[in-house]
Amino acid sequence: MQNSDNNINWKLYTAISLIMIAGVTLAAALTRLWVITAIPIGFLFGFFLQKGDLCGSSACSEVLVMRDWRKLFGLWVVIVTAMAGIAALDLLNLVELNPKPLIYLNYIIGGVIFGVGTVLAGGCVSGALYKAGTGNLNSIAALTGIPVGVMMVEFGPLNFFQKWMKQHIVKMNDGGAVSLPSVLGLPFWLLAVAFGIITVVAVFIYRSRRKPVHNNLVAADIPFWERVLTRPWKVWASAVAIGLLMIPAYLSSDASGRNYPLGVTHGVMQAELLIIDHDFNHIWKAKTADPVPSEIKQETTSNVQQRAVKPKGKKVVWWLIGLVISLVCGSWVSARMSGKARLLPKPPGEILIAIIGGFLVGIGAAIGGGCVVGNIMSGWALMSVGTFIFGIVTVLANWVTTYFYLMGGQTGK
Repeated sequence: MQNSDNNINWKLYTAISLIMIAGVTLAAALTRLWVITAIPIGFLFGFFLQKGDLCGSSACSEVLVMRDWRKLFGLWVVIVTAMAGIAALDLLNLVELNPKPLIYLNYIIGGVIFGVGTVLAGGCVSGALYKAGTGNLNSIAALTGIPVGVMMVEFGPLNFFQKWMKQHIVKMNDGGAVSLPSVLGLPFWLLAVAFGIITVVAVFIYRSRRKPVHNNLVAADIPFWERVLTRPWKVWASAVAIGLLMIPAYLSSDASGRNYPLGVTHGVMQAELLIIDHDFNHIWKAKTADPVPSEIKQETTSNVQQRAVKPKGKKVVWWLIGLVISLVCGSWVSARMSGKARLLPKPPGEILIAIIGGFLVGIGAAIGGGCVVGNIMSGWALMSVGTFIFGIVTVLANWVTTYFYLMGGQTGK
């Protein structure tokens, strides 16, 4: 009966979703309030993640548990696709590339804690968000621990440790961030093209050597759009969709006062911060360069320093908050269309471990300055050398924890 209801309702969900996306986009264009475009972007992000079940934690763990590399390769497809899109934005001078600084201690220590936490929590930050949208109680529990872990680093007893680690920073001779283009002395677009070609060639070689698999489970009489919207997607299809989404996401984020592509960690923390705090520095639009009056030019240095006072209150980026909330909604709609949105009971022990894992995920992501989305999908797409360190350490920590915690120290057959 439930499947029958889904077959009836998927058209309604599609119509409402399209109206929402078109309406918000039109409203943003008319009002120039670009921050609200985070809503359709987050909605589509959650929809695509759920369709491909593309979680950073399971992408790593399934390599050991199931000998399945598809999701891990899917993350790479997201990165390469996003690289190409960001290169186009750069060539058109639509964005100013903003690779992350090389704070190696943060990436190493944060990556270890984050990688361990993702296994215990059953997902990374984005994984917990989209799985929570489907009714996964463990992921909902993990989301209670993630913002607490982030706040422990941002405002709590671990803040001094984070600040100390950030002092150990490596810069280029000109003071800029360490990225592959700056290290190799090659244009961003050229490296993006090279990575794309290598990936495409590798896929063709792999497919030519793989034995064809005939899938007889797909009913030929199901219309194309119904199949697309109500059935799971192949991982690569979801990955390409997310990589392409990174292009409007970067433009939207930049126009909203945040010069960076997708990211979710601090959005989760700031959403909770709105509930428990009251003193904020709201960021919702890009800063404009005001003309400097002639009388200001005559000011003394001390007066200028007094004018350049750092805004008070904890930073709240409304683009991030809109993104994470709508991400959960997009995942829920996708799961409803597929008949997979249901709240299932979990053993109390699993829920407790998920909360602890979420706490570790939050601490690791805050120390490392991002999660799978911010540091790996977006960071690697921007070719930040530091985020490559974070990604590698995260994968290794995930594998070690998976081996001992999920596999009991036994190798799978």
